[in-house]
Amino acid sequence: MIELDIPGRGTIRLEHLVSDVNGTLAVDGVLLDGIEEMLAELKSVLQVHLLTADTHGRQADIDRQLDLKGTRIPPGDEAGTKAQYVRRLGADTVFALGQGANDAGMLKEAGLGVAVQSEEGLAVETLMAADLVMPNTLSALRLLLTPTRIKASLRR
Repeated sequence: MIELDIPGRGTIRLEHLVSDVNGTLAVDGVLLDGIEEMLAELKSVLQVHLLTADTHGRQADIDRQLDLKGTRIPPGDEAGTKAQYVRRLGADTVFALGQGANDAGMLKEAGLGVAVQSEEGLAVETLMAADLVMPNTLSALRLLLTPTRIKASLRR
């Protein structure tokens, strides 16, 4: 667990990292450099959840690389399904990470929603739903290892 006391916002107790896969942790079905090591480190403080439509059919490989089991999101209301997943975990305890339009709902629901710029872009509605925007995924994940950065950015 990561606990943050943010002036003007209150205390956030993060227990879960919920991340989109394609476009966020991977591009064209291949993990970004450094993601495997970063998530291995974060598993010691948070439960890590991967949500994916498995656009490139490579999620089984990614699951093996990360020693995790991604949750496949069926076509249709992907944004609603991801938001519902976050609510089931206890939205206040979730750090959600994404960049696609279908990630906006989960970022809005999460205790802390972070949008990242990626090679696939960053959907405007996801940008608007985020608490923070980071230039890339590794920078976003490093926030969890140095949480005072979050406090510095969100204090009021």
